[in-house]
Amino acid sequence: MTERYDVAIVGGGIVGLATAYRLLERRPGLRLVVVEKEAALALHQSGRNSGVVHAGLYYAPGSLKARLCREGKDALERFCEDHDIPLDRCGKLVVAVDEAELPRLAQLRARGEANGLRGLDEVGPERVREIEPHAAGIRALHLAETGIVDFRRVALAYAEEVRARGGRILLGHRVTDIERMKTETVVETSRGPILTHSVIACAGLQSDRVARMSGAPEQMRIVPFRGDYLSLLPHGRELVRDLLYPVPDPAFPFLGVHFTRRIDGEVWAGPNAVLALARERYSRFALDPRDVAATLAYPGFRRLARRYWRTGLAEMRRDGSKAAFVRACRRLVPELGPDDVEWGPSGIRAQTVLGSGELTDDFRVQASERILHVRNAPSPAATASLAIGRVLAEHAVERFRLED
Repeated sequence: MTERYDVAIVGGGIVGLATAYRLLERRPGLRLVVVEKEAALALHQSGRNSGVVHAGLYYAPGSLKARLCREGKDALERFCEDHDIPLDRCGKLVVAVDEAELPRLAQLRARGEANGLRGLDEVGPERVREIEPHAAGIRALHLAETGIVDFRRVALAYAEEVRARGGRILLGHRVTDIERMKTETVVETSRGPILTHSVIACAGLQSDRVARMSGAPEQMRIVPFRGDYLSLLPHGRELVRDLLYPVPDPAFPFLGVHFTRRIDGEVWAGPNAVLALARERYSRFALDPRDVAATLAYPGFRRLARRYWRTGLAEMRRDGSKAAFVRACRRLVPELGPDDVEWGPSGIRAQTVLGSGELTDDFRVQASERILHVRNAPSPAATASLAIGRVLAEHAVERFRLED
């Protein structure tokens, strides 16, 4: 006989696993299952990110991103300490390289102070050289709180907590449909149906498609952006000590090329941001006709493309040329040369775009009867995962009437 659950969570990434963990903390004995289509957990955004534990500098004060990043960072640090997961508060430098960037640097500082950042300092060129001897820059913000961690390792530790608390995790179960019956919900999968009272969908790059299965309104869709990194060769890693970022360009919706020291000692430069021609394939030349057709047919994407086509062409040009990529990197580290790097890994960002062509900036959850959909959870979702999980768990307990 098919087992029945109180809650099924669709998606075995870091947000889905954190939500399962928080729910089982709050309601011990809950019959809970995590449904994941892959043969292993956290293989997509959760395992293919920069590994930066964000402090909350960039996000609008009062936004979910700002509030949950701060809460989530503190919770993540405690979790890593309790579970012996290495986390390094290495610090981060956001550098202005010319006078035109100074007003934006001042705005960033004001935003960081409004968000309650601790250890946020504005420094001059001498201090910049002390922190990052090979960096360009006339002024910078130093964020002592920012750190690095292996987020896939964190996600797997969440999974162990879920299992230890009685939750089930089903791998290799691709969700194909969601149907609400009178008193329960049927989650159809590639390996048979799962019967549950309620569903929380944390499906990342497939979140719009999973939402469509349940009949959720078509207010937004995922437009995937691939980010490629250069990996600094061992002799080039001495050029960057920790985390080195530019002042964000307000004309571009992403943070720009930056340098990230990894918890394993590697140093990555990037990412760029180009339209991904496949949602979950990471080769620079991967193509999935279904994904391409879905993107091109979406009016919101076409409106977005009209707005950012010049920037998009520049990103594509850099994606096709390591020399062009290195030139962009040299704006922050002038000594970097083509012989100091090789092509590194890639990741794909699940960016939600509204029909108007506007990018959805804040975290976004869509609720309907017996279903919660996470519709937008880009960076800093990994940092904020335990806080996002808490919020979703509270919504679920109240909305789904989950009894003690």
